Amino acid sequence: MVYQVNGDELVAALVRGDHEINEVKLQTALGSREITLANEAAVVAATGVAPGYLGPIGLKLRTIADLSVQSMRGAVTGANEADAHYIEVDQERDFTPTAFADIRLALAGDHCPRCDQGRLEAHRGIEVGQVFYLGRKYSELMGATYLDAEGRERPIEMGCYGIGISRLVAAAVEQNHDDNGIIWPSSIAPFQVLVLPINYTDKATREAADLLYGELRQRGLEVLLDDRDERPGVKFKDGDLIGIPLRITIGAKGLQKGSLELRWRREGKSIDIPITGAAQTIYNHFSKSS
Repeated sequence: MVYQVNGDELVAALVRGDHEINEVKLQTALGSREITLANEAAVVAATGVAPGYLGPIGLKLRTIADLSVQSMRGAVTGANEADAHYIEVDQERDFTPTAFADIRLALAGDHCPRCDQGRLEAHRGIEVGQVFYLGRKYSELMGATYLDAEGRERPIEMGCYGIGISRLVAAAVEQNHDDNGIIWPSSIAPFQVLVLPINYTDKATREAADLLYGELRQRGLEVLLDDRDERPGVKFKDGDLIGIPLRITIGAKGLQKGSLELRWRREGKSIDIPITGAAQTIYNHFSKSS
């Protein structure tokens, strides 16, 4: 792979075919402010070869090779010529990189870099924030300094961090879902309660749904009223897909008995509660869990 370093110089990075380059490690090894993957036109202009056929033998670029490449034998590399490769490449015999450094991504099974006894394990994750080391790049430009223990003025070592709000949402969904859709934690759910009348065109059902919707909102809860003219199965499926923590189903049969059906999205279990005092009962639950 060829990278553009500090905006102008092209540098080749070499790793084994079963490894990937860690650009943070590469940037540290180069001691550069920034690196970006060079585009094909820049690579062809500098080497006369398309990136897919580049190799370290005879390459006229500064080359940083991963430690795993050191002393490698019997390798296959690009021959710096279209549709051609070298085989049986011996690193010590055939090419000498500018430098060797640890520039690859760590893999499961690698030795622990601290104790060299344990082995690394890989787990799926999602990046929700980053920390960047800025060094003295900006402090020197801005004249941001401090006095050290000897009273000498020195530029501040700087860093910054960022948290991706949208990534927090993705992380929450990654950890809270099932085959039917999202299961929002109450603290970040778009709505806390879904009021779902079976038949909103029925006068008694509509009045009960509107009344409960209003009473819950008066108590400060975030409520969604599904007043669509859709089949009950469609409404139930959409409710599960959206993942609102609590679904309250209002139907003619329940109204005749004076009850409503509550179903918690996470547990998937339904219970009936009396219509009388239902809004306060629901509000009390959210008050206790907050």
